[in-house]
Amino acid sequence: MFDIGWTELLIIGIVALIVVGPKDLPGMFRTLGRFTGKAKGMARDFQKAMNEAADEAGVKDVAGDLKSMTSKKGLGLDALDDVASKFEDWDPINPSSAKSGSAEKDTGLSEERAEAAKKIRDATAKSATKRKAAEKAADEDAAAKPAKKPAAKKPAPKKPAAKKPAVKKAAPKKPAAKKPAAKKPAAKPRKAAPKAESKS
Repeated sequence: MFDIGWTELLIIGIVALIVVGPKDLPGMFRTLGRFTGKAKGMARDFQKAMNEAADEAGVKDVAGDLKSMTSKKGLGLDALDDVASKFEDWDPINPSSAKSGSAEKDTGLSEERAEAAKKIRDATAKSATKRKAAEKAADEDAAAKPAKKPAAKKPAPKKPAAKKPAVKKAAPKKPAAKKPAAKKPAAKPRKAAPKAESKS
């Protein structure tokens, strides 16, 4: 109930010895013991009354029904556990090594088919080991030979790009709006002015 250890009890006892005194300390412990006994008795009576009230109301029956409905058997989970345990025991690589004895029980195959399956597994395992050995030998050969560096390629000489003459394109001109020319009266021929006679 209270998380009180031996060190806390020792401190409480020392403080009680100092405060109450050695003469009255046994009487105080006796009174404290009676008080805790009465409190425990009252708690026990209360618990008993609550249990009796629950029995009268039928709570126990309902609790039992709920427990049975939520059990593994009630929900069908026991069958699921059986299937899961069978799946965990099954070995797809070597079905004959499962817990039951014969290959026919483990795989559901006849003896002839079980032997054919075994031959296929053995042939596959042999080819896999051969392939791994060939890969390992190739890796060792590659590690033994010094790696050749590829020859550096010389860049091709660059050809100067042919320059095209720069042609300035004139912006397209918009034709000016033509104004109608005003008609001038025809010019009259001028008469020659009389020549002045020269005095000589």
